[in-house]
Amino acid sequence: MSRKRKSSTTSIFSDDFGIPIASPPPASRVAKPSANPNKVQLETAIVYCEGHFGGVDGKTANGLVRHSGKYEILSIIDSEQAGQDAGKILDGEPNGIPVYEDFDEALMYTSEVPDYFIFGIAPASEKLSPSERQIILRAIDQGMNIVNGLHEFLNDDPQFVAASAKSKVVIRDVRRPRDKKDLRVFTGGIADVTCPRIAVLGTDCAIGKRTTATILTRALNERGIKAVMIGTGQTGLIQGARYGLALDAIPSQFCAGELEAKIIEAFENEEPDVIVIEGQGSLSHPAYSTSSFILRGSCPQGVVLQHAPGREHRCDFDHMPMPDPESEIHLIETFAETKVIGLTLNHENMTGAEISKSIKSYEKELGIPATDALTRSPERLVEMVISAFPQIGGPSST
Repeated sequence: MSRKRKSSTTSIFSDDFGIPIASPPPASRVAKPSANPNKVQLETAIVYCEGHFGGVDGKTANGLVRHSGKYEILSIIDSEQAGQDAGKILDGEPNGIPVYEDFDEALMYTSEVPDYFIFGIAPASEKLSPSERQIILRAIDQGMNIVNGLHEFLNDDPQFVAASAKSKVVIRDVRRPRDKKDLRVFTGGIADVTCPRIAVLGTDCAIGKRTTATILTRALNERGIKAVMIGTGQTGLIQGARYGLALDAIPSQFCAGELEAKIIEAFENEEPDVIVIEGQGSLSHPAYSTSSFILRGSCPQGVVLQHAPGREHRCDFDHMPMPDPESEIHLIETFAETKVIGLTLNHENMTGAEISKSIKSYEKELGIPATDALTRSPERLVEMVISAFPQIGGPSST
């Protein structure tokens, strides 16, 4: 599948800024989802994340660096982080994925043209800038397939369609929903899914719900508890989620039904012990409604809530202070017939000591277990779930 490189020309890129983590956790404590647990042959890819890698708008690139079951990530493009190791930036532990200055440099250090160019930024505008359009067109001209996670579908753009046809490459618009005639409404069939369903929700967007859900799913499977994750956003789908949908691209009338159908499909095909549903947005956030559809479509018996104690205001909304976990828990349990079974932390802008202090404080204050999926053992997540659903732990559970 790999192709020889064409000659390079000057690349064009935009810039912005990311949000740093104050103090990366010790490498020995970082929990990392396995990049390729089954050792299957992955297609190669470079990820464009100019000005955003390690920040909230770089969540697609961040997620792919931590876990990808579909692509072998060769490098990240971000001039502001160039020369560093992507794993070191995210989690304090090198993973061998370099960050390069620009598109030209990324190609310079590959022996063959990568199979894919992935647009790894998730901006609030969900639109490509003129410079970003040009760099994607350059990637197409080099013979690279494109993965696009934005709401702006490149297959609807005559310029991208013509370019991809000329270079004989594929553009994958990850968020494009099924045809409207095929969309499904909620039926109530979710009641026939007899295993526990756990939704990972949050107090804000871009707060780590997908990462926590991925680590939890892997940890349960490693314990011998068969778990299946349902992806609900573009990054999970790009990472290779077998079951999922881009919920925010589906007309609201069909959101609950489409999610319900995906969960039923996973349950019937996989016969899992537990199903983990990736959350989106935040139920209390006025800009997003996806959390409500997740609660309605999945009817979860349990919720794990993700919170960032070091985040002062809502992502992209400087005038909106962050809610406290207690108020979000009350809202979730009032809105749906469910129970919040644990709290997980995003350690953004926090030191190791602050993480430990927050975990103890929240456990005392909320009366539920708390942990950080990335800086503490994933076994804490497993015990959180088994404590709420002892039937899935088998004879060894307490």
